[in-house]
Amino acid sequence: MTARWVVSIAEERNLKINWKSISLLVKNEPTEDSPFFEPVTRTHGLLRVMESVRAAEGDEAIGALYFEYGARIHHDQALDFDPADALAAVGLDTSHAAAFEDASFDTAIQASMDDGLGLTGTDVGTPIIATTNSDGKRVAYFGPVITRVPEGEKALKLWDALDAMMDIDGFWELKRTRTEGPEFGDRP
Repeated sequence: MTARWVVSIAEERNLKINWKSISLLVKNEPTEDSPFFEPVTRTHGLLRVMESVRAAEGDEAIGALYFEYGARIHHDQALDFDPADALAAVGLDTSHAAAFEDASFDTAIQASMDDGLGLTGTDVGTPIIATTNSDGKRVAYFGPVITRVPEGEKALKLWDALDAMMDIDGFWELKRTRTEGPEFGDRP
């Protein structure tokens, strides 16, 4: 939901989005008997495919694949899809699907994680948004965690508030108990 929100306001706030990988398999290290192990192992493989695309095509090619993954996982409730099908759906070379099992892409995933978590600390999850604040310092926060994409002026206000918080060195956290699940809306 956060990704869809950021994309919705990117043009109006002159944002250049650079999608980065964060592996919940690496971050959370679930045991093999955990119910989370299989899903995060699967999404780790999908990140390898993304990093293969990034290595060959550059950062600009990642956004469409990220959203294709999200639509399949969240809208279609399908985690066990063929990565080649997702690549084909967004016009990318299906040979990148071979990266799913290629551990050599784990180095790029780890570097991406080190970058984001180096800015936020390790006691966070996803999403992480990083930017350069008004002092020219690169900063990041975990969040915002949202259950629906705000629209219009409210979408812009949310960005402006986050952007303002990025300027406050002593600001660390806002939180309230989540009382609803995500509302994914129509499949993009």
